[in-house]
Amino acid sequence: MCDTVVAVGDVTADGAVWFGKNSDREPGEAQCLEHVGPRDDGELLRTTHIAVPGAGRSREVVLSRPAWMWGAEMGVNDAGVAIGNEAVFTKIPLDDTGLTGMDLLRLALERAATARDAIDVVTGLLKRHGQGGRMSFRNTGFRYSSSFLIADPGEAWVLETAGRFWAAERVQGVRTISNALSIGTGADLVDDEAIEWALKHGRCRGRDDFNFTGVFSDPVMTALAGAGARRACTTAALTRQRASLQVIAAALRDHGDAGDDVAAGLRMASPCAHASWLPTRTAGQTTASLVARLAPGTAPRVWATGTSSPCMSVFKPVPLATGRLLAVTHQAGERADADSLWWRHEALHRAVLTAGAGTGSFDAERTALEQQFVDDVDTADAAWEAHRLAVPRWRQELPRTTARGPFAAFWRRQSRRDGLDTIAGT
Repeated sequence: MCDTVVAVGDVTADGAVWFGKNSDREPGEAQCLEHVGPRDDGELLRTTHIAVPGAGRSREVVLSRPAWMWGAEMGVNDAGVAIGNEAVFTKIPLDDTGLTGMDLLRLALERAATARDAIDVVTGLLKRHGQGGRMSFRNTGFRYSSSFLIADPGEAWVLETAGRFWAAERVQGVRTISNALSIGTGADLVDDEAIEWALKHGRCRGRDDFNFTGVFSDPVMTALAGAGARRACTTAALTRQRASLQVIAAALRDHGDAGDDVAAGLRMASPCAHASWLPTRTAGQTTASLVARLAPGTAPRVWATGTSSPCMSVFKPVPLATGRLLAVTHQAGERADADSLWWRHEALHRAVLTAGAGTGSFDAERTALEQQFVDDVDTADAAWEAHRLAVPRWRQELPRTTARGPFAAFWRRQSRRDGLDTIAGT
């Protein structure tokens, strides 16, 4: 489960296109922030489950991807194309194997020079290879179609899929997407085969009344995902103020009506998600966050947490199209380790939740660290290392208290499952 936002044109503070995303996945599924330079694909390129024909020289990309997966949850390329994807639940069965939505996202970033190009890359690959295969870390049977929010310095699009069918809609002003189809009868681009399917099954009378969401959405799974509440939060945040880094970051850190009580609620109802013991929330954890500024004539600017829980984390700059790559050391793996930023921060995140302590003891230093580096891409490597070194100290400063109840117990079990308790004393 995820939330992706964009603001274009005169609704932003500086006229640039602003993009952001929280990647929500299973707790304990580490996410890697990677900065990858151009490469030659060769004849075949191996993705998460299948190989696809190479397309020559790839673009420079910044990716945030689950550690076990080739594809990415979100990213930006050197042409200023930014993409985030969402799991969406439809009535169309998926292929036994194929490309994941994350594979499609990465392939589009590596191959596209504009948002419109990215739509063509995704839909072309979708028709040829389909969506399928394992898409979750531990829940290996979980499958879903994907929607995408795709932006460049001049425009943004929402692209939604149901199996191999698709539709796209150009963004005007603010647009936020979550784990639900949202394109109705106003699509700017529609897959002819999707309309043919709807006609065959009596779901529409023709192109003019074709409603992509009405035809393909699975209402039960969509309701359980809590997408409506989260979209309401992010849309409100971006319409109250003109979009900027601070506005987007605040939207991604929002706990909605829950406030400080992140254990409350039957469904994921806030953009900044913390998993819980309830079955509807056990896979709802924000595992990484990213913000991008896209403007004509300038290199894209990117900030990322490289960690879970943006409410406790630091958005740090990532150089892109500057002639150098970010040297993120100690990349997280599938099991807990003592050195990577992602797992160090996860130990802090879980200590806060299981102590019931809040972030007051380190929040001022965390905010100061973000402000110190946020505008200086030349010190990006130093920012990432400073954050990695600070996290264990912040954890030591927490009160030595122990919360009780099913929420805290859930997180303690999760730490044992991930091996985090043996390296961090959680």
